[in-house]
Amino acid sequence: MGARENLAALAANPYPGRGICVGLDDAGARALEVYWIMGRSANSRNRVFVVDGATLRTAPADASKVKDPSLIIYNAMRELPGFYIATNGDQTDTIFDRLNSGGTFVQALETRTYEPDPPNNTARISCIVAVARGGASATLAVLKKSPFAEAAERQFFQYEALPKAAGYTITTYLGDANPLPRFEGEPYLLPLEGPARKVAQTLWNALNRENRVSLAVKAIDLATGKSTIEVVNAYARV
Repeated sequence: MGARENLAALAANPYPGRGICVGLDDAGARALEVYWIMGRSANSRNRVFVVDGATLRTAPADASKVKDPSLIIYNAMRELPGFYIATNGDQTDTIFDRLNSGGTFVQALETRTYEPDPPNNTARISCIVAVARGGASATLAVLKKSPFAEAAERQFFQYEALPKAAGYTITTYLGDANPLPRFEGEPYLLPLEGPARKVAQTLWNALNRENRVSLAVKAIDLATGKSTIEVVNAYARV
């Protein structure tokens, strides 16, 4: 399905930015939700992933060196019974709160737009996995700036079935440039082969060594709904 070819293309890309990938493990017994962050500036690179129960959040590697916490410190993964959220910003909490009050993923993101970081106008990328009756479906979302106005373009990709040993992937950028080129097209497949720890290491090894910061894989047992998180950090927390 081209997943391994796409992995090679990812490895050749110096800066895809932040990325989300969602699919099933080899056996189809677990949904895998992957999120990674990258950084070009010292402020962006000064981060680690921290696991707090079922929540994944970003935190400063060295709090004394933080220049601007906005857009870089946030909850990246949260969950509610049957729903598993992953995003590249504080829209994680927007989605969580809307679901918790009876709303939907799409309704939550209709209240948000792209990040206020001109000239890049970074896309907000989000994912939700829904688990029911031993199966999983997923929706990926990209909120990016229109090329014609200050308005947003809102793209939603809904998958009633997920592939085994592969996952649908979106990133914030297509590559490294100034300004950074926004993600275009449909989600593409990356391999999710082996247990969560192996998946994490495979994708981590594909990310540019200079720019990669952190990567996490949430494995969701489709029979029980229980989840675990594997994390790889480039930097140690001090």
